[in-house]
Amino acid sequence: MNVLGVDSGGTKTVAALVTPDASIASLWRLPSLDPTADGDWISDIAVLADTVGDANLQASAFGLPFHGEVDAFTEAQIAAVGLHFPQNPIVENDVRIAFDGAFACGAGALILAGTGSMAWASLGEADSPHIRIGGWGDIFGDEGSAYWLGREALTLLSRHVDGREAVPAFAEGMFTAMGIRQDQLMAWCYGLASRRSGIAGLARHVTSLASGGDEVASRLLARAAAELSEQLAVAWRRCGGSPPIHWSYAGGVFNATTILDQMTLRLGTSPSSPRLPPVGGAALRAARLAGWAVDDAWVDRLGTALQTALA
Repeated sequence: MNVLGVDSGGTKTVAALVTPDASIASLWRLPSLDPTADGDWISDIAVLADTVGDANLQASAFGLPFHGEVDAFTEAQIAAVGLHFPQNPIVENDVRIAFDGAFACGAGALILAGTGSMAWASLGEADSPHIRIGGWGDIFGDEGSAYWLGREALTLLSRHVDGREAVPAFAEGMFTAMGIRQDQLMAWCYGLASRRSGIAGLARHVTSLASGGDEVASRLLARAAAELSEQLAVAWRRCGGSPPIHWSYAGGVFNATTILDQMTLRLGTSPSSPRLPPVGGAALRAARLAGWAVDDAWVDRLGTALQTALA
């Protein structure tokens, strides 16, 4: 018997088939199941079901973008998962699943910063509320995320090209990394096949420039750290937590260790390393739903197995 954990963010999906002894039977990397992105996410769930095949599932848990945020999406997600994974499924917001992984379903405050951003906090008791802050999407939210960093970088580049703001070193580094001339900026942006993931991808260039000592890129990362710290602090306060914040993190933005360092200074306490990655949070929820005997040792074994599988 097995369980399936699925974590889908703004750019990709990771699915893990987990055995009762916390081993990884299979792990798949698939396209995003974001209902606002390009592509047919409902068909992609059917493709995932075909990929998993006859896996003798006892339960499955899905962390999906926009779940619990837009009623039409939520209803469609529950229906699609229930149709293709009828064996004891649960559908949650992808940030809730990341929270469950980071704290092994215990108490804490998680800040997720990948393509988008959101904070999630709870005191971990059965009747404790779960509080989410941020996550309003790329049009007017997701501060501190990879998309936000990319969008802010584009704004600076356009101002530099106009002569409204001089950032020559930053502009040269970004245009070189993007492989375009400055007069091709608009064509690059509006010609993207997937604008959200394409713009979010610019965050890697900003991080690289900051690592090389570029002051403009470093200021962008500092602003991201401030935005993410604010979300986290408000989430912890609103869930009833008292200082100091017990916090952790998930998402590719934190590959820039300078953001974690600056958040530590702002929040006055260091983060806890996530006990499980987001897909592990999904697998843990599925294992509990299946009635497996899940303890700290099981969680540790799953974490080790996923670290190897995801490397």
